[in-house]
Amino acid sequence: MTAHFAAIDIVLLAAYFGVTLVVGFWKRQRNTDDYLIADRQLGLPVFVATLVATWYGGILAVGEFTYESGLANWTTQALPYYLFAILFALFLAPRVRSASLYTIPDKLAQEYDRKTALLGSLLAFVLASPAPYILMVGQLLAVAFGWPLVPAMVVGTLFSIVYVYVGGFQSDVRINVFQFCLMFAGFASALWVVASGAGGFHWLAAHLPKDHLRLDGGLGAPYILVWFFIAFWTLVDPGFHQRCYAAKSPAVARNGILIAVLCWAVFDFLTTSTGLYAKAIMPNLAPGTEGMAYPLLAERMLPAGVKGLFYVAMLATVMSTLVSYTFLAAMTIGRDLVWRLRGEVGNANVPLYTRWGMVAAAMLGIIGSALLPSAVSQWYTIGTVCVPGLLFPVVTGYVARWKVSAGFAFGSMLAGTGISLGWLSAGWIRHGVSPTAIYPLELQPMYPGLLAAALVYLAGRISRRAHRFVHPGGASDEPA
Repeated sequence: MTAHFAAIDIVLLAAYFGVTLVVGFWKRQRNTDDYLIADRQLGLPVFVATLVATWYGGILAVGEFTYESGLANWTTQALPYYLFAILFALFLAPRVRSASLYTIPDKLAQEYDRKTALLGSLLAFVLASPAPYILMVGQLLAVAFGWPLVPAMVVGTLFSIVYVYVGGFQSDVRINVFQFCLMFAGFASALWVVASGAGGFHWLAAHLPKDHLRLDGGLGAPYILVWFFIAFWTLVDPGFHQRCYAAKSPAVARNGILIAVLCWAVFDFLTTSTGLYAKAIMPNLAPGTEGMAYPLLAERMLPAGVKGLFYVAMLATVMSTLVSYTFLAAMTIGRDLVWRLRGEVGNANVPLYTRWGMVAAAMLGIIGSALLPSAVSQWYTIGTVCVPGLLFPVVTGYVARWKVSAGFAFGSMLAGTGISLGWLSAGWIRHGVSPTAIYPLELQPMYPGLLAAALVYLAGRISRRAHRFVHPGGASDEPA
């Protein structure tokens, strides 16, 4: 499909792109800390805005999931992340900020050793992959301007990263504040117009399939449960950690995340309600077009002006995450791989390496999106493989009494990732890359991965206790 815009819609889109470039390139003299973490000076309002905008990028996938499964979208893509974000705020955020580091692998290097940090760098890079958001920004631009998908992905990616390439995290944060406002304005306006034109929530309930109003969407508890495990992602998400490192204080990090949860809840209400209206108004979309539920609803229901604002909101939602995750992946390449492998001491060259990393991350994201053109499948795959490996070493690294030795931390990381990847590959080899793939023992791959990582970690705890028993006055961080 190709959108049909009135003059006012085109003006709004042009204004969005123009203001984004102006704000993004508005820069001042910077040092390395400015470029990487905004000199650790994010105040509460800005911290909340950048975190909310960054963490909510999969807008077309939200529309698709809601159209197909109703409230299951909220149960799987919202509720688990609220819970883990609150846990992160209460128990990890102040510790992360007090560490005053740059990245997750920095913490792994500080608490364990170089090889653990390097393996963590690879996993953090995959976890910060911008591929799902490159795909969605390409889809939106393809619909808006009638372009082929791959060129649309390239143009959307270049536009999204050009200013952060120059200005770094400072530019990212400034644009996030602008995009935060547009996200809420666009979806609130669209929902108001659609609900006024179609009918209130009683009308909506009467025109939806019954399963769409069930919390599991008819998908069953086992499928819902695996998303709660995938939501462990929150505890090891590079974006959460980076923004906590950039906060003015531990209190800003903690309180900012709690306020962000409230903002996400409001935005989820707007997006989920809009998706439910799309299903009620257009119940029989052609197979394969469900991912265009929001744009198709806009074509059918939104007047000039509101349609343009709605497209701006969708673009802002996706681009805010695309640019942030591209920068995070670039930092991982620049600081955690190139800088660490070169054995440099100072950070003077890190911005240059990060710029190289930005080009590499963007290219790999475009290739990944072309190979696996489903954002939900990308999220599932990335979370399934990376979260079991990172979870125990990262979280316990911030709590001294929970730590294990470097050898066991590396082993836990390797076991969690290796078992999950092997389990996932076994299902894909037999059934193809599909959400309906049947895995060995009919277990979702994340479960055996987490179990393997936990067993290695527990072995490390037992080894540490045994060492303390044999050497009660000795060092607490003995080698494995």
